[in-house]
Amino acid sequence: MEKLDIESWKFKESSFNKISNSEEFLNYPVIYVLNGSKGAYIGETVYFKKRMRSHIKNKERKNLEEMHLIKHEEFNRSATFHLETKLINYFIGDEKYKLQNKSKTTSDFTHNYFNKVFYDQDVFKELWIKLYDKGIVENPQHVIENKDIFKLSPFKELSLQQLDLKEKVIQYCEEQVKVKHHDYGSLYVISGDAGVGKSVVLSSIFNTIQEQSSEASSPLYKTDNYLVVNHEEMYKTYKGIASQLKHLKAKNFAKPTPLINKLKKINGKVDIILVDEAHLLLTRPDTYNNFYAENQLEELLKLAKIVVIVYDSDQVLKLKSLWNELTLERLTKKAKNTQHYELTNQFRMQANDEVIYWINQIKQKRLLPLPYDEGYELKVFSSLEEMHKNIIERNIEYGLSRVVSTFDYLHKKDGEVYYIKEDNGEYKIPWNVTDTKYTWAENKSTIAEAGSIYTVQGFDLNYVGVILGPSITYDEQNDILVIKTEAYKDVGAYSGTEGIENIEEAKERIILNSLNILMKRGVKGLFIYASDEALRNKLLEYEKNRGEINE
Repeated sequence: MEKLDIESWKFKESSFNKISNSEEFLNYPVIYVLNGSKGAYIGETVYFKKRMRSHIKNKERKNLEEMHLIKHEEFNRSATFHLETKLINYFIGDEKYKLQNKSKTTSDFTHNYFNKVFYDQDVFKELWIKLYDKGIVENPQHVIENKDIFKLSPFKELSLQQLDLKEKVIQYCEEQVKVKHHDYGSLYVISGDAGVGKSVVLSSIFNTIQEQSSEASSPLYKTDNYLVVNHEEMYKTYKGIASQLKHLKAKNFAKPTPLINKLKKINGKVDIILVDEAHLLLTRPDTYNNFYAENQLEELLKLAKIVVIVYDSDQVLKLKSLWNELTLERLTKKAKNTQHYELTNQFRMQANDEVIYWINQIKQKRLLPLPYDEGYELKVFSSLEEMHKNIIERNIEYGLSRVVSTFDYLHKKDGEVYYIKEDNGEYKIPWNVTDTKYTWAENKSTIAEAGSIYTVQGFDLNYVGVILGPSITYDEQNDILVIKTEAYKDVGAYSGTEGIENIEEAKERIILNSLNILMKRGVKGLFIYASDEALRNKLLEYEKNRGEINE
């Protein structure tokens, strides 16, 4: 046989007679795919024929019609375990089938094994091409890799630190769900900077919790659980994942205000609520959005036995969501039991420590000389038009490359198209167009637009071109960034000033937080154009000096 081969049969009892008992793969590690028109199941085994007979008796598999055996001369059990999980991730991203798979226990996850890179890259690439050519899957590998639904897949292989966190959270839920709670539930806080993989772990945790909720042997059996996120684009992605997995239901994903109001109306209480992007929860009333209490996290703690939050105070984007350590500390004291875990390993940006440090210093209003990184493209442009052209070029080559901007340009929710105008008014680009059922960056037409913080927070881009709008300026005399809060056009960001001592400082923090998030979207590169002339000139000077140093 070829090194990698796929054999296919109808998924029925009579097909087993066509499989000769002398076949070498019958007691050899293999991977298999079972599929019907809408559903699929992926597995691995060393006893293929025996496993197929077991599946055909399984009521869950009754609507599956075909079985595909994937064999390779050099397969071993570590490789088939690893590639099985990888296939599940890509099938979720392919969005052709609703998968019947359950997540593995943490002990089943494989990490390093002999020649893993060969199987992970070479073998898998060849395998996906064969599946695509046979029409078993619908999308090429590179298309799937740029999808948000793929990046947040609950079947993603986790790092050792992420696995440790997942184990701790599930154990915490198993223990706390038995505890009698009165006024407030228990709180588990997961913190970490942008790009450390907080959402990926949360997605994996929720999938496992939901699976265990239907298992009679689990402490989480029959628990009523929700994953909450106060972010429209992330909400779309999570609901998209739910549509691809049998054990997840769209009804268990919610935005905080509707869930809080629904549970209060029926005087209901649930078991576990997981909150992604908890820094976007409201910390004061917002009657415009029908939230009338003081703090959304506090309300969730009243409505659930356990609340698990993913939190980064540097990603707060509105004054009415402005968190401080005292607010969180007050709530942790009210909670029945509190645990904390910090994720530290950066996964998104393929950049060195010097680049990350340079971006982090901007958060402190310090503009340092541009660092150099051979593996990460950090580049400054003298015009928006030039930067946009370069982003279009990277998009053609790598996909998922977009222009984004600080919220310094007029935009109204009236259905009209608004523009960013730069380069002395000679170049304009549509701004913050969000009327789509797809996440913004996955819509092909958005390569012609500039997105806002609300279209990209929580998501990866391959290359990001960031417009530093009129609110980000540079004071040459004092060598410092100056934030012009009056130039920021996100009107909603400034509402809710009650109880804030230094409002101007709080507004600065909101703008710097949004800029930090935008600049950390790019996996492979960050392009920058500054509207302020003094800032643009200083960045170009640093770009020129960096070029001379590296020549």
